[in-house]
Amino acid sequence: MIQIHDKFFKPYLSESEILQAVKTVADKIAVDYKDETPIFVGVLNGSFMFVSDLMKAYQHPCEVSFVRLSSYQGLTSTGIVETLLDVPENIEGRSVIILEDIIDTGRTLQKLVHLFSKTKVKEFKIASLFYKPDVYKGEYAIDYFGLAIPDNFIVGYGLDYKEQGRNLKEVYQLNQKHMINLVLFGKPGAGKGTQAQFLKEKYNLKHISTGDVFRFNIKNGTELGTLAKSYIDKGELVPDEVTIKMLQEEVEKNADADGFIFDGFPRTAAQAEALDNFLESKDMGINATIALEANDEVLIERLLERGKVSGRTDDQDVAKIRNRFDEYNAKTTPVKEFYEAQGKFHSVNGIGTISEITERLTEVIEGLK
Repeated sequence: MIQIHDKFFKPYLSESEILQAVKTVADKIAVDYKDETPIFVGVLNGSFMFVSDLMKAYQHPCEVSFVRLSSYQGLTSTGIVETLLDVPENIEGRSVIILEDIIDTGRTLQKLVHLFSKTKVKEFKIASLFYKPDVYKGEYAIDYFGLAIPDNFIVGYGLDYKEQGRNLKEVYQLNQKHMINLVLFGKPGAGKGTQAQFLKEKYNLKHISTGDVFRFNIKNGTELGTLAKSYIDKGELVPDEVTIKMLQEEVEKNADADGFIFDGFPRTAAQAEALDNFLESKDMGINATIALEANDEVLIERLLERGKVSGRTDDQDVAKIRNRFDEYNAKTTPVKEFYEAQGKFHSVNGIGTISEITERLTEVIEGLK
């Protein structure tokens, strides 16, 4: 397993398997063009290794040039293909073979066909090292290809993830984990901390408590902690973008986790939208928002008992406890509505033994898979 940026990749194709696929393409082209001198046109950046090895495997006269297109950012195609380096000159009346590293949706291929159909070449054909038949729409013929592969994200041998991984001799496949990202709600005394610990251990999740993250950053004098403290010292609310950056650092520090529990954030619909945007930039999202619900009178009894042990004054005054409940209701209602609109809000009965409550939570989470 290797890590590139925030993603993990596992071995998929060995160097020998790749070179055999390159030879397959070279041999097929040679059958059609060994008696003339075709121009091979590689599509940058991804095809540079493929072009290099194909030139070694192709034992007949040929010329080589390049065009450069771009449509990928991160793991997904933007859907917009840009021409960054135009078609070579002096191709009029010549046979052109376009060399692609990979053909999946066909958007880049569509752009290539459009580019070369405006030239006066004798003919042009498409050759690709890798081909994804499950997602290719089949609008244009693929004349030569080395390997048909499933629709999995791959890196190596010229292919990249956020511009890294191109120099790998082998090809690696994205390690597709089923990520579970949760937002956990609960009134004081609902047992949220206990249940978060259970979920963390059972599903290999990282529990991100906003309060803990703030305290860590402020105590250690980090740049974000110092910035947050400057707002707190003035009696102002810490801007959402500062909090999001702190959460982003926590997510990136725990790339091996199978998901995250967000506790204490979001507290507003605007924060929920900001969290969605941040997770989307990481090719993730919130799977479920779970609220531990319990009768106020039961929770008051729990907190009063807890106050006898903890010594917390806010757990020993019924009026203060009810005020905390009112504040919780006021703050969480718009967030609840935000996630209800997405069909992601789940209410779980928080009354019962710890094991009974964890069983209810497990049913919700298992239903997400």
